[in-house]
Amino acid sequence: MSLPGLRINSACAPAAASLIQAFSNVVTPHISDNLGRHIGARGLTRLNKTGKLVGTALTVKTRPGDNLYIYKAMTMLRPGHVLVIDAQGDLNNAVIGELVKLYADMRGCVGYVVDGVIRDVVAFENTPLYARGVMHCGPYKDGPGEVNVPVSIGGMIVTPGDILVGDEDGLVAFPQADASEVLRLAGLHAEHERRVMAEIATGEHRQSWLEATLAARGLLD
Repeated sequence: MSLPGLRINSACAPAAASLIQAFSNVVTPHISDNLGRHIGARGLTRLNKTGKLVGTALTVKTRPGDNLYIYKAMTMLRPGHVLVIDAQGDLNNAVIGELVKLYADMRGCVGYVVDGVIRDVVAFENTPLYARGVMHCGPYKDGPGEVNVPVSIGGMIVTPGDILVGDEDGLVAFPQADASEVLRLAGLHAEHERRVMAEIATGEHRQSWLEATLAARGLLD
């Protein structure tokens, strides 16, 4: 067994298509609100203009500015995987670009998450992509790195096989084992917000949802 820093583990199977489809209509705030309101990536930007990210994590941890182990990870991709790259937040060298995207897309990759920078950003306009930014300088290919190990993405731990959901509001990940409960709670959250919206639409100044929150904290006149 390789020591930490040099491990290459097998990829987790992508989640069932029915589960992925179920999350395609769930917004990230409804997920993170039910995960303690502190689970989610911070400091990454959605760089694509269209498309929602829903898929299964295949993770890479790489030395800053190097993509050798990303190349290795690409050979392990299966349809439904998201390539999740912990480049340690480095802003000096892009670790993926259009060529990586074209090959990974061919293998069924459904999105990209990079705690670092990318290049050829126009190529990702319609493909889900979250990164710290864009840099024209390319990567080195010397290693070391790790594949399919827990990684840190914007302060969020992503474990191989986790479900990732990303939209205009951000990016969140959670274990497949928790997916059914997350889906149930997100559905209840969405229904609650629909009721609040309907009450607001009445035009009444006094609103039960607002007054209940203020009353619970002793602030209702």
